[in-house]
Order: sequence, then C-alpha cells, then structure tokens
Amino acid sequence: MAFAQPPVVPPAPGTAPDVQLPNGKSQREEMLKLDHKKNLEDAATMAKLAQEVSEDLEKDDRYVMSLKTLKKLDEIEKLAKAVRGRLKRY
Repeated sequence: MAFAQPPVVPPAPGTAPDVQLPNGKSQREEMLKLDHKKNLEDAATMAKLAQEVSEDLEKDDRYVMSLKTLKKLDEIEKLAKAVRGRLKRY
C-alpha cells in the first residue's frame, strides 16, 4: 500500500521560496518567531516608558517638560517605528 504524498505547492509568484535551516526548520518561521519576541520586548519597554512619562508629567507642576522626559518620548517613538516596520515586513 502506497502512502499519499502531500502535493508540492509552488511558492506564490513574486515570493522567494522558503529556505530550510540546517536543523530542518523554516527560516521564515524562525524569523517570525524572533520578530514576535522582539515586538513583545519593545512593547513592554514602551509601556514602561509611557508610565514613566505619565509620572513625570504628574510630578511637574510647570508647563514645561524636562529633557529626560523628551528623550523618553523619542525612545517610545523609535520603538514604535521599529515594531511597525517589523509588522509590515510580512
């Protein structure tokens, strides 16, 4: 009795074929896993920074922001762009 082989599906036009790593795993899947892990780390960092910015704003009774707070906001923006870029990649 012969076992049925799954059909070989060619990659969609305009996409690169899936590359297998030496351990047999799909390179694309491994990259997606790493990107997901990095996105989670960046999101946690952004949440922490956003909380610190909120606390800084509540502490200050003036209508100006410290340079430290502005740097935190720049870091949040940089992380958000990195996450957005990784999500748009696939």
